[in-house]
Amino acid sequence: MAEPGRNANDGRLDDPPDERGSVRRGAGESAVLGEGKVPDTGEDVARLWAEVVATARRTVADGLVVGTSGNVSARLGDLVLVTPSGVPYDRLTPADLTGVDLTGRQVLGTLVPTSELPMHLAVYRTTDARAVVHTHAVHATAVSTLVPELPLVHYMAAALGGPVRVAPYAPYGSDELARNMLGALAGRSGCLLRNHGTVTYGATLDQAYDRTAQLEWMCRLWLTASSVPGLSPSLLTEAQVAEVGERLKGYGQRR
Repeated sequence: MAEPGRNANDGRLDDPPDERGSVRRGAGESAVLGEGKVPDTGEDVARLWAEVVATARRTVADGLVVGTSGNVSARLGDLVLVTPSGVPYDRLTPADLTGVDLTGRQVLGTLVPTSELPMHLAVYRTTDARAVVHTHAVHATAVSTLVPELPLVHYMAAALGGPVRVAPYAPYGSDELARNMLGALAGRSGCLLRNHGTVTYGATLDQAYDRTAQLEWMCRLWLTASSVPGLSPSLLTEAQVAEVGERLKGYGQRR
């Protein structure tokens, strides 16, 4: 969850919202390059920021988040571009570029990064991820309250590395949540967060988003099948899912 005005690094509340409802840091609070300015690789950063914003808007359009809940990030070298805290995605512009380094130090922009920054950075520090998508998708969140692992109701679990685990609950934005998430992500590219939502990552924003959408669909499928009175859905074995994982390595067009 992205709480307006909360600094993800120390848990304190920052300056009050501006006229758009967003929160900006006071002068000297972070190492910024200035609103809208970019480093030497400016074109690449601007292009990636546009993709981050487009992906964030897509989570709203597809019903995976409500309001400013959820967050999106992408990595370029040691720079992580991330959606800011408490700003409606349809209001984000190129001037709202928000970036941090891998320690969480803000190096681009003046808007406070998402309160879930510890979770995003934990993924980048421990995997080869280049993009992370976090949502509060309804069916996935519902499943997170029911089971410790999403039952293998469909072979596309292989696209996430195998059975999708549920990370134990911890307060949003906390280091504990980030640690719990990493445990659930071991050997996987996505997990559920108990009573919270989803996290997926990928080599691109499109891949991370597609994994989120696939996870939500599988959760909806399991909830639908398991709701039929007197019947239980048939499940696949881990070996069957692993076989699909091997098949997926050659799936799609070859370039």
